[in-house]
Amino acid sequence: MFFKYSEIMKKLVLLISVLMAIACNSNKSESSAEINSEKMTQYYFIRHAEKDTVNAQDKDPLLTEQGIMRADNWAKIFKEIPFDFIYSSDYKRTKSTAQIIADSQKKEVQLYSSKKLNDEEFQENTKGKTVLVVGHSNSNPQFVNYILGQEKYQDLSEENYGSLFIVNVSPDGTKSSQVLNID
Repeated sequence: MFFKYSEIMKKLVLLISVLMAIACNSNKSESSAEINSEKMTQYYFIRHAEKDTVNAQDKDPLLTEQGIMRADNWAKIFKEIPFDFIYSSDYKRTKSTAQIIADSQKKEVQLYSSKKLNDEEFQENTKGKTVLVVGHSNSNPQFVNYILGQEKYQDLSEENYGSLFIVNVSPDGTKSSQVLNID
């Protein structure tokens, strides 16, 4: 069962506020001009919504009705977070999940390659931006680990469609992360 929208938004706003306060405190030695000229980079990682598993041979299934409902719920959750970019891997289930969210924010979905996680081009394009990445049970933890530069997170279970990874990268390179489970 999904949490109530208002409960989730309160938790997200509180978490983001705490993470930003931590990151800002780590920048106390920088001058005000430097802090104001650079912005924190924020990444949000979600797994695609529930996929159709009826045909085990189908390597690129569509979303189920429950998956479409979850994607709609993600769009509501992210309503107050204006993404600069929305990325998806090149699979029907991730693109569908990302598209529902992108449509709600009048954004385009950009594809990323799971073979080039956090490459220089991605880092440069997303620096100082707020970014949503829709991926998979294995690629999201790997992507987050690449950004953090450490092996902090393990692959998600196949039943887990509600994990939200939030990663902040401050202008001085300080990195922090948090995982919320929204089911």
